[in-house]
Amino acid sequence: MQKGNIRVQTENIFPIIKKFLYSEHDIFIRELVSNAVDASQKIKTLSSIGEMKGDLGDMRIDILIDKDKKTLSIADRGIGMTAEEVDKYLNQVAFSGAEEFLEKYKGQNEASIIGHFGLGFYSSFMVSSKVEVITKSFKENENAVRWECDGSPEFILEEATREGRGTTIVMHLNDESLEFLEPARINTVLEKFCKFLPVPIFFEDKQINNPVPAWTKKPSELTTEDYQNFYKELYPFGEPPLFWIHLNVDYPFNLTGILYFPKIKQSYEIQKDKIQLYSNQVFVTDEVKDIVPEFLMLLHGVIDSPDIPLNVSRSYLQGDPNVKKINAHITKKVADKLEEIFNNDRKSFEEKWESLGLFVKYGMMTDDKFLDKANKFFVMEDTSGNFHTLEEYKMATATLQKNKEGKQVLLYTTNPIQQDAFIQQATAKGYVVAKMETLVDAAFINNVEMKWDNTLFVRVDSDIVDNLIDKTDGAESVLSKEESEKVKTIFDKPIEGLNVTVEVKGLSKDTVPVTATRPELMRRMKDMASMGGGMAAWYAQMPDEVNLTVNGNHPILKTILDEKDEVKQEKLAKNLTDLALLSQGLLTGNNLTNFISRSVELMKA
Repeated sequence: MQKGNIRVQTENIFPIIKKFLYSEHDIFIRELVSNAVDASQKIKTLSSIGEMKGDLGDMRIDILIDKDKKTLSIADRGIGMTAEEVDKYLNQVAFSGAEEFLEKYKGQNEASIIGHFGLGFYSSFMVSSKVEVITKSFKENENAVRWECDGSPEFILEEATREGRGTTIVMHLNDESLEFLEPARINTVLEKFCKFLPVPIFFEDKQINNPVPAWTKKPSELTTEDYQNFYKELYPFGEPPLFWIHLNVDYPFNLTGILYFPKIKQSYEIQKDKIQLYSNQVFVTDEVKDIVPEFLMLLHGVIDSPDIPLNVSRSYLQGDPNVKKINAHITKKVADKLEEIFNNDRKSFEEKWESLGLFVKYGMMTDDKFLDKANKFFVMEDTSGNFHTLEEYKMATATLQKNKEGKQVLLYTTNPIQQDAFIQQATAKGYVVAKMETLVDAAFINNVEMKWDNTLFVRVDSDIVDNLIDKTDGAESVLSKEESEKVKTIFDKPIEGLNVTVEVKGLSKDTVPVTATRPELMRRMKDMASMGGGMAAWYAQMPDEVNLTVNGNHPILKTILDEKDEVKQEKLAKNLTDLALLSQGLLTGNNLTNFISRSVELMKA
């Protein structure tokens, strides 16, 4: 038996390992199981090149709990270690400049110091009062050895017995870590970190992993059913995905994975952090914002790359040119896939647009390269259920929908039900009204309007009378100049909480008697202000600006002018105004209460 001290430059290293090695202690299972996988892969390699004689046998990793002894064990049938190798790998902590290191990390609660310093094995001391390693090398005529350490620099190394090659790590759990004697707790950790490791892992006589997940295979080897089944494996309770993209790159970096487009019917269903990052099938993190473009964080799936640089704990990404290349590659693959589906099966593409639109719009707002590609397959559904690309919309509306400056006006609705009257008026004139009713559309409109040449977005209930060249309205009012002035005087009354401008125009007889519109720019500013703070809050407090357009050609205007009772005349006018405001959602509080009371009173009369 050999006794000695772990060869480190300071005795303070073990307390630091115990306290600061990881922010989450359960990660020790990932480190030790990953080491067992490495040992198993090494023996497979040696066997394949003839350096290991004999049968490989059943390659597996076993995780065992002994509640009576308060131990958690991880056993592999891998390469094993000789006594010399144990002394080399376990008895000297591979630090360069340990004093500097300790000075840098002492007192930090989340010092991540694994990997680069070869400390994965030592994560076992975060949860253990004592650790035993029983190992037998694959090399012939080598005895098994046992190594023991209680977390101090002192260790014991002696001969032992072990049936077959491989390594067993036995952790005698400390009192603060007895949770790891509960099978449910171990299952949770294994499910998170070890679900797709490439060597079969058994716990409580049950294999808990899929060693050959779909992303490790070639696309030609997989069927549609295989992709869908793998999605169920990742997200057991999710709806089937719309489609998927299989990543398989070996130059200039290694990258594999499968990204799925999930079904999203409402904007509030958006869930980020659903993409899992792996390194050689070892789970690393589900925070992939540096690798995956922001707008594609809505995707689900898996990315696996040994070339993505990680810090020493493999838990967080570091800045590196490879990350930018991978980011750009994923963006291109997604854009190419969307364009392919659009070109090959436009009907299917349009059927999926309710979910796809969110991804596409996010991308067009945040990534100019994606915007350039997306302009070809971005579509808008109009209120008749037809889809238009931007170019198709411009062609369909080139004659009618221009403003006085010659800009193409893209009419849209944010609420087809609430804005139905305006939509009907617009479509009756031959205008095309696009649906822009998701949570992202307000930001999308503001963003792309600046990027699309000579295109102006105008909501269908905004100041369209002034902004479009009207081919059907614009007739002479049947009212005389004096009558028009009198009508304006009747309708031009203060309204609590609103800044109102009244004008009388000769519109079609079928047009409603009074139309309330809000200037597009001011309405947008107030809409954005309602979601923001700071200066935005100031805009939110400003009164709404409303344009009341009185249709001088509507027959009811003659009725109001002929009314001898001035009080009743004013009430009739006020009711028409309130109906117009109601259509804009601007009739609230006391104004709404008065409208109801007045309506009942007029009906009695």
